[in-house]
This record gives sequence, structure tokens and C-alpha cells, in this order.
Amino acid sequence: MPAQAGRWGRFSEHQARQLQRQVQAKEERIVELEMENAVLHLRLAQCRGMTGEAGSAAAGLCPRCLEQDPPRRSTPPAAPQLHRGVQVGVQKLKQDIKALRASSLAAFRACWEHLQDGLSAVEAAVQGAQLCHQALLAWQSKVGQLERSLQEADARYQLEKQKRRVLHNRLVELKGNIRVHCRIRPLLPFDKEFGDPTSQDRVYGPEESQQVVFGDVCPLLTSLIDGYNVCIMAYGQTGCGKSYTMLGPHSKEERIPPWGPHSDLGIMPRAAAELFRLIAENPSRRLQVDLSIVEVYNNNIFDLLAKARGMAASGCRREALTTKDARREVPLLTREPVHSAEDFVALAAGSLRLRAELATLVHARSSRSHLIITATLTRGPAAGGSPADQQAERPPLEGRPASGSRGGASCGRAPAGSPGAQQLKEQVHAKLQLVDLAGSECAGVSGVTGSALRETSFINRSLAALADVLGALSERRGHIPYRNSQLTHFLQDVLGGDAKLLVMLCVSPCRKHVAETLRCLGFGARAKQVQRGQASGGSPAPRKPR
Repeated sequence: MPAQAGRWGRFSEHQARQLQRQVQAKEERIVELEMENAVLHLRLAQCRGMTGEAGSAAAGLCPRCLEQDPPRRSTPPAAPQLHRGVQVGVQKLKQDIKALRASSLAAFRACWEHLQDGLSAVEAAVQGAQLCHQALLAWQSKVGQLERSLQEADARYQLEKQKRRVLHNRLVELKGNIRVHCRIRPLLPFDKEFGDPTSQDRVYGPEESQQVVFGDVCPLLTSLIDGYNVCIMAYGQTGCGKSYTMLGPHSKEERIPPWGPHSDLGIMPRAAAELFRLIAENPSRRLQVDLSIVEVYNNNIFDLLAKARGMAASGCRREALTTKDARREVPLLTREPVHSAEDFVALAAGSLRLRAELATLVHARSSRSHLIITATLTRGPAAGGSPADQQAERPPLEGRPASGSRGGASCGRAPAGSPGAQQLKEQVHAKLQLVDLAGSECAGVSGVTGSALRETSFINRSLAALADVLGALSERRGHIPYRNSQLTHFLQDVLGGDAKLLVMLCVSPCRKHVAETLRCLGFGARAKQVQRGQASGGSPAPRKPR
């Protein structure tokens, strides 16, 4: 309504100015005609004066002179004709003036009517604007009430969310911050041993699907979103299904992802999908995911993302370091941002093709290195969120073990100038580590020689170092030998820190592998005996309603 009133007002003003210009033009024409009339009257007076002088001259002559010299006959004077012409001009001028006055009056009346109509429209528009203003005030009052209701609902939601975090964390801790699961792979044709397995473990039997296994992993991803570090580790003998459990069946086709159908997907692709689903449920967190992928090969850490860019082996070698404040760092480690589960899986697939593998008598694609995939969740500044609100979302730091680290130092920084380079100004929210350990094996059984035998030696020594670390932690020794191996040094924050750790033991059902199976179960027993306090990232104090 105010806009319509404004348009009517501008139209009326335009019409009024146009009519005023017409009236002014007519008045100027009237002035011109009056001047012409005055000139004609002046000329008429001059002509009459000339006529009177001629008559007086003729009357002053004596009769004798007239008789002696009679006046010559001349043409009759033009005064009467001029007089008639002046009269005609005056009459015509009067008619023009009369017509001009009539047209001016009509224009004035039309202008007045348009002005009255415009004033009426403006008055109606003003009344409508007043009504709209009153309605706007009413809506503003209602918006204020809704904002207060929203703030109260948000306060209740924050309280309920904190309660949910506490209850979920208690549920996870009841199952154990460190959990050990065992999975028995089914008998395969190359096992040369058929029939039922000797026993059915209490966990995943040979018939259990990948979905069932991931069902026990899924709650840990909720803890990850809540701000707790999570690590899922597969341990076992070569050929017992560790890579199948973590990644899924390997496909011979060169495609991305290089794994089988969706029903056979392993923990890694399923965890990626669940992670981004949980992030999408609450976009206000503004969580960002960065990926780093390394392999520990022959007791050296290699950056597979850097290797994928064509860097030489010497250029992608990294080393785990411990800072003065007991934080573990891996300098120059490449981190790539990923924005979807597809990006996550594709980036992992491209790097896994570079992982060291070798065909042995035990396994056709035996992994010769330990694979560690780290997804780092960072939180950017929330849109419109105050620092106090952001701080309320962060897990508290009280009660964290001294060896724990939840900062970006555990992952290092990307090389300057690389596509994954970032100056991590955002706060690290949590980390997810997926570890596919190389399989323990006996050289006599696998039949390896030469450089492959050297690889086997490094694998077994690193796994032994891992078992020693778990044994020292379970016995609460004063010194934990993390630096005996690059693998344990890299996983120091997970093993002795505050992460929620799930160890997936993969064993064979064959009787001929019973010794390795018992060794694997012994490793799981050591991991199960490790005790730690509550993981950092527990619920902060509830915020008071605003």
C-alpha cells in the first residue's frame, strides 16, 4: 500500500505540473494578444487624429479660395478601411481571448479534478500504510515471542543433547573404552580342511555378515561426532580376513572403489558413509573432515597421499616425533579435505593401490605394511554463534591422561604449497583412525625369502612391540616402550591416550593355524586388560537457559 500510494502521488504531481505549464502558456498568449490589441488601439487613435486634422484644414479655407482653386479630387482616405480592419482584429482577438479563457478554465478544472483524485488516493494509501504498520508491529511482537520460545527450546535442546551424550558415553563405557572383538573367517577352498569349525566363538562366527560387524562399530561414530577420539584396529594372522573386515573384498577391476558389492563393504567405506550422514544431520556444527593415509613399512612411515602425487620414496618418508609437552607429531604429513563419503573412499582407494603387497604361499595379496587411515574432524567458526556457544559445544579437558593428545599435532601439518596444506586455525574436534595391521606369519609357512623375509621380520617385530606396549599398559608399568617401533610410536595417542579403542581379532577356523589363533587371542587378552579412566570429551556442564 505505501508503494501504491507513492505511485498515485507521483502521478498526480506530474499531471498538476503539466496543467500548470499549459495554463502558463495560455497566460503568456493572453499577454501577447493584449499587447497586440494595445498596439492596434494606438494605431486607430493615430488614424483618427490624422482624419480630424485633415477635416480642420479643409474647414479653415475661405470660400473665395475654394472657388478660385477648388480642391483637387483625391482618393478617399484609408482611415475607414483601417478602422474596419482594426475592429475586425479586435473582435477576432476578443474571440481568441474568450476561447483561451474557456480552454484554460477547462484545463484548470481537469487539473483540479486530477489533483483531488490524487489526494484521495494518497489519503487512502496513507490509511493503508497505517494499517500495514500496525500489522507489522503486531508481527514483530509475535516474532519476538517466537524468538523467545526458540531460545527456550534451544536451551532445553542443549540440555537434552548433553544428557544424550552422557547416556551414550556411559553405554559405550559399559561395553568398555577398550573393546576386543573376535571374528572367525569361514573356511575357504585353499584351507584344504572342510567341516564345521572346532568351536563357535561368542562374537562373530563365520556366517556373520559385514553389516552385523559394522553394527557394533556404528555407536563409536556417534562418540566421534560427540568429540571423542576413536580407533578401530584389525589384528590377526595373514589371510584371516583383516583387510576384508576393514575394507571389503578386493576387486580385480581397476575402478573406484576397488571393492565388491555394497553388501560386502568393510568398516572403512561404511564408517565414511555414517560419518557424513551424522555430520549432515547437524550442519550447525560446521565440521570439516581431513584425511591422511600412511603405511608403516619396514619400520618406516610413508605418506601414501604424497606418494600418490608421484613423489619419490625418500620424499614421502615421515617420522613420528614426541614434543616437549608429550604430544606426538608427524611433521609434513599430507592432509586432504574430503566433503563426502565418495570423496573419502575414492581418496583411500587411490592411495591403497600404492600399498606394499606380495604374493606368498599363505595369501595371494599379502599386505607387507601396516595401513593407518586418519580422519581428522575440525570445527570452523559457527555462523552467528558466539564464542561462549562454541565453547559450550567443546568437550572439557579435565581428567585427560597426560599422554593423551587431541590436537592437530597428532596428525601434523601438510607441506606448504600442497593441495592439502592447511594452517589449522580451526579447533580439532576429534579423530577417527582405521588401522589395518599387516598379518603375523611364520616364514616357514609363507615360504618367503630375500627381501620378503626381511619384510616379515619387520612385521613380526612391530607386532611384538605392539603386544609389549599393551602388556606394559595392562601391568601399569612406569615406562611404556612406545619408541621401540614406528608403529607403536605413531599409535601412542590411541594406545595410551584417551581414545575409544576397538580391536578386531581375525582368526582362522583351521586346526593347522591353532598356534597363531592362540597367539592372536593372547594379544586380545592383553588389550582387554588395559585400564584407563574416562575418555576426555565427556559432557560439559549444561548451559543455563537464556
